[in-house]
Amino acid sequence: MVGAMSEDPGALHAELHELLRQRSFRFGDFVLSSGRRSDVYFDGKQVTLEGRGLYLVSRLVLARCRSLAATAVGGLTLGADPIAAGVAALSAVDGRPLRAFIVRKEVKAHGTGRAIEGPPLGAADRTVIVDDVITSGSAFLTAAERVLETGAAVVAAIAVVDREEGGAEALAARGLELQSLFRRSDFPAPARA
Repeated sequence: MVGAMSEDPGALHAELHELLRQRSFRFGDFVLSSGRRSDVYFDGKQVTLEGRGLYLVSRLVLARCRSLAATAVGGLTLGADPIAAGVAALSAVDGRPLRAFIVRKEVKAHGTGRAIEGPPLGAADRTVIVDDVITSGSAFLTAAERVLETGAAVVAAIAVVDREEGGAEALAARGLELQSLFRRSDFPAPARA
């Protein structure tokens, strides 16, 4: 099992770049959820909801979580869900499992009324907030606020792709470091014929 975790990180990164380029990026004229127009659309779930893609993302994010001495990983549902679960599953291979959590967009109105699903977070936890993409940073900031309410620390935010549209700066203004696996500029638009 340990041998399976010894793949070259550079090769994993290059393979993930190619999968993202092929499956997640579309170029044209799009209206984003924020209402803004963009010449590029990124759909990370085309990679994070597929076995090899999720494995690559999880391996690279897990390496960063280990360097940060994280104890838990999660973020705002839906983009963060497969990443957090994948990282938690892989983390058990070396006997040091991380916990995953999901931050609800709206606090549960029934049952326990939880804002965060998963094993409870507390003051001893060092959490990493994840998502497939960052644009304005609002999903990361919402997740971080909810996590901080538990008493846990937020040690970093990790995005698969930073669209380079102000999200990193918004997080930095709130004292949260963004680490992205890729930037939008790593994926140039194809040349037009």
